[in-house]
Amino acid sequence: MDKLRSMEIFVAVVDAGNFTAAASAFQLSPVMVGKHIAHLEATLGARLLTRTTRRQSLTEIGAQYVEQCRAILAQIAAAESGAEAMRSVPRGRLRITAPVSFGSEWLAPAISDYLRLHPEVGVDLSLNDRMVDLVEEGYDAAVRIGALDDSGMIARPLFNYAMAICASPAYLKKHGTPRTPDDLARHECLDFMVGAVGVRWRLQSVHGLRGLRALPPSRFRTNSGQALRMAALKDFGIVMQAEVLLAQDIAAGRLKPVLCDYLPPARPMHLVYPRDRLATPKLTTFIDFIVERFGPAAALPLASSA
Repeated sequence: MDKLRSMEIFVAVVDAGNFTAAASAFQLSPVMVGKHIAHLEATLGARLLTRTTRRQSLTEIGAQYVEQCRAILAQIAAAESGAEAMRSVPRGRLRITAPVSFGSEWLAPAISDYLRLHPEVGVDLSLNDRMVDLVEEGYDAAVRIGALDDSGMIARPLFNYAMAICASPAYLKKHGTPRTPDDLARHECLDFMVGAVGVRWRLQSVHGLRGLRALPPSRFRTNSGQALRMAALKDFGIVMQAEVLLAQDIAAGRLKPVLCDYLPPARPMHLVYPRDRLATPKLTTFIDFIVERFGPAAALPLASSA
């Protein structure tokens, strides 16, 4: 027999004062109620009730056991009530991962807005540029850049992840504005590093996408796009980084886009989450919020390019 069911019936028998009333409440026969009580007594190895033709009473063990049953059943009811509430109101913690540039510049402020709307939700945001295994590492959702593999994830499209090439107006006034990729040979180019190797700039040309052999060795290389942005803002050189990292500087006039006709193609960006993830309100509301904020129709606040 189901022990929890037997506990419920035992408590009902004690509260009602007889088997017949408890049987009616559970739509059982009095004989079946007696079997549930007998099952508990056999499990405990002790009598719970003393019965006569006129009345029933709890044994000493029965009196103690019925209070324990009440406590256990109350905890179960509270757990079920809490689970039901979590299914109806966004509540609990979300674990989200995203690339560094998009995550720090755009996703983090958006999450702040989301949390203001849903005060019972918390978010743990992990920013890194590696491919995170959502299931293995326990994440609820991730922002992914580039073509998706057939990973069994549900993917919601966001705006495309584009690159921008920029320099400060002061730098361009002093060193001139490059008109073609070959002109970069005469400029300070700020290079992004992966490990100990600089990432070759790959720009469009009449022959398609190609690596620039004319690009001089960079005097400043780093694995931080934010550090390259700061160097460009200090008038040191030309930076090629994600548009999401540079957009606000472009809009404010602190950086000026160059070589716009030679940029590499934008890559797709998606919000992904495991197909079998339980559709809780905290996750569904977060997904809907992010897709509305950063969906394909969204646009960054860029100034007109020069």
